[in-house]
Amino acid sequence: MSVEIDPQELGFHRPFTVEVLENLKIKNPGTQPVAFKVKTTAPKQYCVRPNSGRVEPNREVEVQVILQAMKQEPAPGTKCRDKFLVQSVAITPDKDFANLASIWDTIDKSLVQEKKIRVAFLDPKSSPAADTIATTPVKSAPVNGADATPEVAPPAYSSPSDYSAGRSEFKAPIEDDSYIEEKPSLAAPVAIATTKNSEPSNEELKEQLLQAEKLIAQLKKDDGGLRQRKTGAASEEKPSAKPAELAQAARAGTEGVPIQITAILCLLSFLLAYAFF
Repeated sequence: MSVEIDPQELGFHRPFTVEVLENLKIKNPGTQPVAFKVKTTAPKQYCVRPNSGRVEPNREVEVQVILQAMKQEPAPGTKCRDKFLVQSVAITPDKDFANLASIWDTIDKSLVQEKKIRVAFLDPKSSPAADTIATTPVKSAPVNGADATPEVAPPAYSSPSDYSAGRSEFKAPIEDDSYIEEKPSLAAPVAIATTKNSEPSNEELKEQLLQAEKLIAQLKKDDGGLRQRKTGAASEEKPSAKPAELAQAARAGTEGVPIQITAILCLLSFLLAYAFF
């Protein structure tokens, strides 16, 4: 089933060094829902949102076509060779609940309707004040019977993309990020689950507290035993010193008078005996 396209030609107004937006209306005049796709010969130069979808009976869908900003403004009067292709196919009742990808994969190619749309580069939109001022073009004076600036037909323009003069292949344009379905990330739930599991419960905290108290009590007990062992060792060392002193004294008693004293006594006794006898 064919759809109605409005407008039949997309006209983009200068300047092209910034993004230019135009709207394309796709209307379904039939009694069955229709699936559509939008393709272009310059997919890198245009952004289409949405580039595919579904149109209910007697309804229309507005598609935004954005011309990407160019690095350099094309020359005035440049003709654009870019084209768009709108493909549509009726959705039968047996595929009413199927997704669009499966519909396009299984559809008979002969049932697909196609409509082409041309692209035109237009002059900048003039303001109301500028429209009231009439301007007269100035033509240079002839030199030697000929014009100094001969009129030359403007060159044809093609967007800087994969499209060439002898190529008319249509490709799906770039779709806006807002229409890309984001898959749910698995990393975030896993991280949340790990953080939840890492947080101890009240019972675990109580058990840890009891274990800590038991450990403190055991350390205090061990510390008291060490102190008792130290005091016992000190008391054992003191009596051990007394037998050593006693042994030394006993040795001193058994050894007798020192030799020097005996020598002096002998000398004194000899002198006394010599003096008196």
